[in-house]
Amino acid sequence: MARNAKLDRLLTLVKALGESAEGLTLDEMAEVIGANRRTAERLRDLILVHFDLEESVDDRHKRFRIPGALPSPFTQPNVAEIAALQSLADTARKAGSAQATLLESLLGKVQAGLRREVKSRMAPDLDPLVRLQRHHVPAGPMIEHAPETVAQVQGAMMAGMCLEFDYLADGATEPKWRRVIPLGLIHGPATYLIGKIPGRDLEPAPYRLDRITEARVSNQPGAASEDWDLDAWIGASFGIWREQGHDIVLRVAPESAERARRWRFHPQQVIEQDGEELVVRFYSGGLREIAEHLFTWGGEVRIEGPEELREMMRERLSAAGRAVV
Repeated sequence: MARNAKLDRLLTLVKALGESAEGLTLDEMAEVIGANRRTAERLRDLILVHFDLEESVDDRHKRFRIPGALPSPFTQPNVAEIAALQSLADTARKAGSAQATLLESLLGKVQAGLRREVKSRMAPDLDPLVRLQRHHVPAGPMIEHAPETVAQVQGAMMAGMCLEFDYLADGATEPKWRRVIPLGLIHGPATYLIGKIPGRDLEPAPYRLDRITEARVSNQPGAASEDWDLDAWIGASFGIWREQGHDIVLRVAPESAERARRWRFHPQQVIEQDGEELVVRFYSGGLREIAEHLFTWGGEVRIEGPEELREMMRERLSAAGRAVV
């Protein structure tokens, strides 16, 4: 078992050194293989015997890389990796994700790059991994996205240009022209473009891709700044819609405490033990979406604040009562 672990580390490091464009320091090599610096040094010396290991100095740190293409055994995907990609592509197609076409195209290219004898050898193992694995697709909207719209958005991002399109807002009868700086794509059952109007002091806004038509790359430059953080922007809201943030405080009943510990209400949540109950705190907008989610917990979670969220939940409960009647 120990010998297998050493071989796994060696092959993992060879692959990492071959894939790195700028090279890896010894500390980075140690991090890749999950070992100490001395182990990384020993493996580097062993790799040097069998590979052309290129050395460079960057800010007084030595970096190492294997130039050129690695032999196919180091770059060839294994059965589990192909099965995972196929499962992800199938799920994206069923969920109506805008990435489905791209994932299916990537899967086809990966499989086309395999030699015939490799495909034959993989087939018996690939079949059960694909047939017996699924991603759960929750209930929700089935929204089709035009692949050409995604391509135009991504083209604008890569070119550092604005994106122009016609947009049919919710409740509108006619689409209106828009020009925005493309700050990100958020994929899901509905895919959203996050865009900022250039030259105006307005917050970035979400645009649903299925409501975008005539998308084209603008001739006006416009790119996300270096300090733009899409993850931080997403984390400031419970869902996709941006609202003024609130300090959310939830109290979880003892019988649901264990479940709540394994639940992510929000990426920046803080969970505190209070007797047999749990208190969950986070800062977020999107009160309506929070209320919709908490409705699924029944009486297991009480809202301690803010009052606006309690009022939103009362409206949700009242609407549910009318629906049942």
